[in-house]
Amino acid sequence: MRKGDSKLVLTGLFLSLALVAGSLFAKDARSLPPGTEVALGSLPVQAQTTYALVRQGGPFPYAKDGVVFGNRERLLPLNTRGYYREYTVKTPGASTRGARRLVCGGPATVPDACYYTADHYASFRKIVP
Repeated sequence: MRKGDSKLVLTGLFLSLALVAGSLFAKDARSLPPGTEVALGSLPVQAQTTYALVRQGGPFPYAKDGVVFGNRERLLPLNTRGYYREYTVKTPGASTRGARRLVCGGPATVPDACYYTADHYASFRKIVP
């Protein structure tokens, strides 16, 4: 291999790594796709009740309500740890907490935004009051 060839190989390798890192960062930094908003009034009544409880600071029916939501799926806009909190939305007839949740970000009783998931964090819809 000639002296100039090794520089080309290293430059190509560096550019490839930069492209991969850039695509990973772009995935992390995404927000919800357009059309994923939902009006509060069109959510199940149990979600509306949970939303009202969040706004008044409780009391919440489940011990895990209000715990930090880690956003490990990175489906919500990225923020610092502790920004998001999760709350159970009761499922009629369920003997467990079920799959429905509200996840709210920001101050506890005046969140910047709340999101609804009916499928245990597989997808989210931003709540529009």
